[in-house]
Amino acid sequence: MTPLSLAALLALGADPYPAYNYPSEAPICPPVAAHRRLPPGPVEKIKAAAAALKLVGRVAPGGPSYLYQPAFAEDFVIRGPARPYEVRPGDMVLSADGSRFWKVMHNLAGTSHPTHSMIVFAMPDGRPAILEGGPHDTFKCRLLEAVPHMASYEAEGRVWVRRRACPLTPEQSARLTEFCLYLDGRTFSIRRLACQLTPFRTRGPLKTAFVGKPYGPDREAYFCSELVCEAFVYAGLMDPATTRPSATYPRDLFFGASKNPYLNRHLGAMNGPWDPPARWTSCPITPVVDAKP
Repeated sequence: MTPLSLAALLALGADPYPAYNYPSEAPICPPVAAHRRLPPGPVEKIKAAAAALKLVGRVAPGGPSYLYQPAFAEDFVIRGPARPYEVRPGDMVLSADGSRFWKVMHNLAGTSHPTHSMIVFAMPDGRPAILEGGPHDTFKCRLLEAVPHMASYEAEGRVWVRRRACPLTPEQSARLTEFCLYLDGRTFSIRRLACQLTPFRTRGPLKTAFVGKPYGPDREAYFCSELVCEAFVYAGLMDPATTRPSATYPRDLFFGASKNPYLNRHLGAMNGPWDPPARWTSCPITPVVDAKP
């Protein structure tokens, strides 16, 4: 099968990303049945280890940090005015760097930028942190200092944040922290990521309704958007009955919509609890159209 025909096959079921209809009132987080909980033993051990954990970062953990006006647009526009942004548990961070290799790979899988997605959660001592699968093309799931890690992607391209429109409950935040601490150091799934370029992947016009369901915290390896979905299912923020972690890409999370028909029917539910994507920077800048590299 030629690369061109393979790309066409993988793109079957494509449809345009829908426009966002802003709600007329504050969104309400729907109740979601959470997955099973980790046993007490491992939880206590990872919380004890987290107290001494040194998170990697290049700038001060607390800031600076700014968001611009949200829009469902993957472009280079800075939409002012800027406003200070305090990182909160449950927020999603997405980014697009200048890697041509990953852009081509995502295009072959029927998707595009953003190519990275990550989770904001609270460390046991309250520090905001990020869990990402394979940060900066590495091969582990890592816990990182939130703002410094976002700044490291800003240096390479563009960063967006989808804020929680309604803050997490203490129970949801505790479960999200539990999951993220437990998954630190897990392997990045190169094998399942490579499968996204083949007919054997769980993403397809028909089969996504039946395969790719949540697996929980016990996989040996995860890729980035799969990790985000699994974490949110575990925390009770996404519905385990309709979420398909291993069939979901960062672009799907960015738009709350997908070229995959099954995902497109269900991802819209996240457009209430999460705000549209807002561009993030580590310093306020004048609203302009960025120059493409």
